[in-house]
Order: sequence, then C-alpha cells, then structure tokens
Amino acid sequence: MSTPNHRSAPSPSMNLRGAVDLSGLKAKASAPPPAAASGAGEGTAYVIEVTEQSFPQVVQLSATVPVIVNMYSARSPESAEVTAVLEQEAAARGGKLLVANVDADAFPQIAQAFQAVSVPTVAAVVKGQPVPLFDRAVPAEQIRALLTELMQVAEANGVNGSLADGAGEAQEEAPLPPLHQEAYDAIVAGDYDAAAAAYRQALAEQPADAEAKAGLAQVELMQRLRGADADAVRTAAAEQPDNVDAQLQVADLDMSGGHVEDAFNRLIRLIARTAGEDKERVRLRLLDLFEIAGSSDPRVTKARSALARALF
Repeated sequence: MSTPNHRSAPSPSMNLRGAVDLSGLKAKASAPPPAAASGAGEGTAYVIEVTEQSFPQVVQLSATVPVIVNMYSARSPESAEVTAVLEQEAAARGGKLLVANVDADAFPQIAQAFQAVSVPTVAAVVKGQPVPLFDRAVPAEQIRALLTELMQVAEANGVNGSLADGAGEAQEEAPLPPLHQEAYDAIVAGDYDAAAAAYRQALAEQPADAEAKAGLAQVELMQRLRGADADAVRTAAAEQPDNVDAQLQVADLDMSGGHVEDAFNRLIRLIARTAGEDKERVRLRLLDLFEIAGSSDPRVTKARSALARALF
C-alpha cells in the first residue's frame, strides 16, 4: 500500500453505484452491528475501528446513516491528518454519519474490496452501495464539503437516520439468488475467477439479469487490476498515448478510483482515433464501464452521446 500521489481531485458528482461490489461482505452479516466506539480524539463518539469480521455489520448500518470507510496506515502521516478531520466531523454531526476506520495493513481484504491502491483512501457506503470519495490527502475544507454533499445524496435516497437515537439496528434482508450468493462469497474470498464464473452462469440462465451483468463487469475490472502498480500504469499511459492496452488499463484504474468521467472520456477519445479491431475493443470496454456505473447515472447518458459522435 503506497502513500498517495494521484493527480486528480475527487469527483464532485456522487451516486450510489461505484466500481466495487460490497454485497458479498454484506451478505455474510449475522451478528448485530457493532456499537459506535470512542476514537482517538475528543468527542469522537461515532467512530469505530473495523475488522474483516465486523465490516459486514458496518455495511448494514449504511441503511441508517452514511458510513465513511477510512482506509489508513500507521506508516502514513497523511492518514493521521485525514483521520483526525473525519473524527472531528463525526463528532460535529452528532450521529448523522459513522466513521469506520480500517487499518489497511492489517485488513488488506477490505482495502482490496474498495480497489484501494494508496493510503489514505476514503469511501462511503450508503444503503450498501459504495461511493468513492478520495484516494489521497485533501484539505480539511474539501473533506467537509464532500461529507456535506454525501449527506445530501444519502438523504435523497432515504438514508437520514441517526445513531444517537439507536436507529442503527440491523434489518433482515431477503436471501440472495444462489448464484449471486456464490459470486459474492467468492469475492469475499478474493477468488474473482470463481465469482466471474458464477455470474456468467447466472446470465446463461437469465440473460436479462441486470445485477449479474453489473456484477460480472465489476469482477472483471477487479481481475484486470489484480496486482497492478498504479504508478506504473499511469506512467505507461502518459508515455504511450496511442497504446491501446495502456489506455484501457489506466481507464480501469480511473474507474476503480471513482474518476468515472475521466475513464469515460479517455476511452471516447481513444475510439475517435483508432480503427478496426482496436476501436471495437475500446468500445466494448467502455460498455463494460457503463454497466459498472449503472444506466441511470447521468455520466453514462452523457458518455453514450459522446460515444455515438465518436463512432459516426
């Protein structure tokens, strides 16, 4: 896990669909959600330290309040700065959000689920859906603005409870279809090949299964980025602007980090200057990224129009 060096600011546009799928972790929940515990600073009553065992219950709490997942490392001074700001905000907002601190060194599986390649990486979970926030140290004012926007998005989606009044009780969820459960369990185990196979089988049985399509696109993204060095990927893309493989990989990296428009725009520009098999490869990858973002995302609608212009 490296210290942050990404160049782009957090996207100001938020929705409830990201480049990772936490449903597998969520489906494993069986115990009551952990109670909020005091953090390192004064008045941080709504801060908890999370483990792989407790994380599923934390995801359940995201039906009541936005959960801020703060992936940090004790080796990173920037992590300490971001953690301090988040804990102050948790105290100031009085139970309207929960900060879940995750030691990325001790629990790499959680960081992997969010495709975190550096620390600090901060994401949110709202109604079980991940919302990427930022993957580097950012100023306190920007963090506060992002949290305010996040709470507005959460409220618009019916997540406006409070931990202060004990509203964070776990809710019983309907069981997942067997193949979806198989895929989610495989994701938890880090077996993306098995997860992809389960989703493909689900699609073979039900070709119109939208959740399986989105899940397969997400898992395939994880497969492509497995073991990738973010710095090397970005350097290769910058040095080889016409190398289709390099551009596809950096678009995947952008998507996994929540830079959705960057990923879309990069591939649309690439489509406009390629031909034949290369053009088709890029087009198909872009369609996969559309599945991850979700058809209702306005960024997808905008990018589809730009894609049509690039193709015709």
